[in-house]
Amino acid sequence: MMRAIIFAVVLAVVSFNVVADFSTGQAAFEKGDYTTALKYWKPLAEKGDARAQFYLGQMYDLGKGVPEDRKQAVHWYRKAAEQGHSGAQYNLGFRYMLGKGVPEDRKQAVYWYRKAAEQGDGDGQSILGWMYILGHGVPKDYKQAVHWYRKAAETGNAGAQSKLGEMYTTGVHVPVDYRQAVSWYRKAAEQGYAEAQSKLGEMYAKGEGVPQDYVLAYMYFNLAAASRNEMAAARNRDEIASRMSSGQIAEAQALSSQWKPGTPLPVR
Repeated sequence: MMRAIIFAVVLAVVSFNVVADFSTGQAAFEKGDYTTALKYWKPLAEKGDARAQFYLGQMYDLGKGVPEDRKQAVHWYRKAAEQGHSGAQYNLGFRYMLGKGVPEDRKQAVYWYRKAAEQGDGDGQSILGWMYILGHGVPKDYKQAVHWYRKAAETGNAGAQSKLGEMYTTGVHVPVDYRQAVSWYRKAAEQGYAEAQSKLGEMYAKGEGVPQDYVLAYMYFNLAAASRNEMAAARNRDEIASRMSSGQIAEAQALSSQWKPGTPLPVR
């Protein structure tokens, strides 16, 4: 009995120290003190701590506190991935997809993406849907693509939400359903996802799935136009402004300036 008690105490102390060391490394990393992060994380990684292995992989991936080294990044990602770390599984899949640090191998990419996706990783689920659409590493399978995009969207993945909205708008792989499209676009748009904001602007401009409303259309286009990747949104905003009164434009501009990402978007 006494030996069991002593073992339990020792185990608790070791576990506490591991947690403390990892947290110290994490705090240092977040402050940009990569030397200190490495000091705490590398010994943990070498002892088999999956979280430390994952972050050490990221340090080598990004050249933070160590020379950039893709092979070392893959080494540590693999260590963590084999222990079931979903972030490492996703990153390892990404390395195989691009052929960085490993030979390009889409089947291996899918293998690791699926591992992450099956653990509920939204990024893994979303990219697995994309792989099924393109037939990269798997046969093309639109039902599987929709399945995984929906899974990702339900976790709150903005890219997957926007993609689902697009599918419901175009009727590609699912029946056309503008209300469903608007619902998914809105979820992504409220996270600040520019592509979804632009698409939602189009829905309001055309009155598809929502009552036609130029003020809200302008607002969404204006929000999306702040992104460098959504140049078409600025053109759409300026085009729709030609159909609006100065008062409506002022209202739309006020709505867009008042909105903050993560808060509900106005519905009229």
